[in-house]
Amino acid sequence: MTVLIDSWSWIEYWRGGPSSAKAAEFIEGSEMALVSTINVTETFFWVLTHYGEKKAEEKRETLKKRCFLIPVDERIAVEAARLKHNLKTSLADGLILATARSREAKVVTGDPDFRQIPDAIFIGH
Repeated sequence: MTVLIDSWSWIEYWRGGPSSAKAAEFIEGSEMALVSTINVTETFFWVLTHYGEKKAEEKRETLKKRCFLIPVDERIAVEAARLKHNLKTSLADGLILATARSREAKVVTGDPDFRQIPDAIFIGH
């Protein structure tokens, strides 16, 4: 199985939240793992806000070591617009879901906006 490890999962893992053990199963697992450039933006911003530039750069490298980085291309962008329109997602969630679907991956997340999405492995509470 291929998974896209969502920002929610990375942040939960790093902060040691209630679902961090579930996130660890995928972050430390052996599945083929992807991350969207949108996830890099979201995680970098979160770490930068809480821990500063140096730690944000370290965590960005961690993402790149574990996951294949998938940039947003035109096909993903157009599909994200369709998802935003049809599912009423945020633009970021649409981009992440479109990225996962472009690689036949499941999104690993605890973000409540993904709770009813069949392409998601929901690990939140």
